[in-house]
Amino acid sequence: MNGFVLINKPCGMTSFKVTGAIKHKTGEKRCGHAGTLDPIATGVLPVMIGRATRLIDLIDDNKKTYKAEIVFGLTTDTLDCEGEILTDQPVNITEDEINKALKDFEGEITQIPPMYSALSKDGVKLYKLARKGVEVERKPRKTTIFSIKLLNFDGVDTAEIEVVCSKGTYIRTLIDDVGMKLKCGAFMSKLQRTYGSGFSIDNCITLSEFLDSDIEKTVIPADKAVMSFPAVFVTQNQSKRFKNGNELDLKRLKIAENACFYRVYFGEEFLGLGEIKNDSLKPKCVF
Repeated sequence: MNGFVLINKPCGMTSFKVTGAIKHKTGEKRCGHAGTLDPIATGVLPVMIGRATRLIDLIDDNKKTYKAEIVFGLTTDTLDCEGEILTDQPVNITEDEINKALKDFEGEITQIPPMYSALSKDGVKLYKLARKGVEVERKPRKTTIFSIKLLNFDGVDTAEIEVVCSKGTYIRTLIDDVGMKLKCGAFMSKLQRTYGSGFSIDNCITLSEFLDSDIEKTVIPADKAVMSFPAVFVTQNQSKRFKNGNELDLKRLKIAENACFYRVYFGEEFLGLGEIKNDSLKPKCVF
């Protein structure tokens, strides 16, 4: 089985465990997810199955959208609701002040990844070090906040925001920085990814729905994960060459767009992705 499924990840479950449940259901040894979500987060989680796992690093994942709930006045060691409270300060902020603070974070910003993250230091996950009380230096990272807006504010200490950002953005860190900007502290209490890997939350199903479904009808064809790349159609002889890992002469192909990667088809059959190199279309991954 080669394809993928779009899961609306449930709260309280790791992305790894979601992938494991799908692996068990499909009986396919090769399963992997794109774009890890924290256990408390919900939302768009593409899980690739079979040979489609080869596409994980090629999926267009440069822009993501999140909805997050902020609690002002408190900070925690994990920067979210699962951590130990570090500070507790009075909150006296207005909606205008929140909007002004959020505006300051639009554009390219620098973040220091949180200790409670899946990044590694000398082969050890940071969150494992954090649980032992060990803190290590993390290199600042640049990320882009394309837009950030206030959706709701209860007038006291809780707000909901929507963030459109680049890959690698830590929403927990962003919220912690906003809290410091407002001089009262803040942590993330809820997080939902509403868009990622080119797919909306509206395209997703719950894990329970998938586990109860006819997987032959539910699994999405692999090529639908890389529709951002243009298509090229080849002859039968060219398809045999491509499947065998041989490059194709660009002069013998009808390519209308200028791109690095192309979806390669023989008729309706998806053969894989090809990469342009030295006037040739070379197989990047073959199905």
